[in-house]
Amino acid sequence: MKIISTLIASAALITLSGAQTLSLKGSDTLGAKLVPQLAEAFKAAGNTGVKFEIAAEGSTTAFPALANGTAQIGMSSRKIKDDERTFCKTKGVYVKEHPICHDMICVIVNKNSPLSALTKDQVAKIFTGQIKDWSEIGGAPGKISIYTRNTSSGTYKDWQKLAMGGRDYASSSQKLAGNEQIAQEVAKNKNGIGYVGLAYSKTAGTKALPIGGVEPVAQNAKTYAYARQCYLYAPDKPTAEAQAFLDFVKSSAGQSIVQKVGFIAN
Repeated sequence: MKIISTLIASAALITLSGAQTLSLKGSDTLGAKLVPQLAEAFKAAGNTGVKFEIAAEGSTTAFPALANGTAQIGMSSRKIKDDERTFCKTKGVYVKEHPICHDMICVIVNKNSPLSALTKDQVAKIFTGQIKDWSEIGGAPGKISIYTRNTSSGTYKDWQKLAMGGRDYASSSQKLAGNEQIAQEVAKNKNGIGYVGLAYSKTAGTKALPIGGVEPVAQNAKTYAYARQCYLYAPDKPTAEAQAFLDFVKSSAGQSIVQKVGFIAN
């Protein structure tokens, strides 16, 4: 009750008449944890007439959903591409970008791994398949098991750009649907390695490694190698409930939820 009271006191309350459904589609990084908690806080702040439908299936799915009207807000862990913006325009949807938080893509290994850090070069070589065994970089002998997001994920593409110089993933890499699945697999596999958003970097059975001597913690957002901005996207003339939710997310109450969940406030 104390948290709800604080939210009500600090948020600009917007009353929406009648039952309204707000559909959000896109990023798993945002949609699995952060957006559901923002939605609950939004309703607790007085907007009880809004029903949320949240589909977290990857950033790439956000923009077709905006274009065809099946989502009022798109969730993306990367910036919209020119061709995606153009496609939306062909459907009469002029997309506006709303930066909502910062994130860090963290490299995680099994908690029992003897490794305590990696360099950017080592990370690139692991995920492209040039380094195949942990013994090559001072770990215990064992074939490296690489876990990545699937190809519809914005994180999949961000990682390819930020960590791999645009090169292809190792053919042996295993593609998974979300951050939680990657963390779970790494926790079960002593030879596992994967990448997850900051909010998932403390999953039991895993540990997040410093990269180039920089710890993956919020205060290092400007110096950590794999930091990024995350976004919500909506039509330039959003529905009343979509605008109200966007305003809430950017408010001090919304940004406090961002930090609570494990992301970095704007």
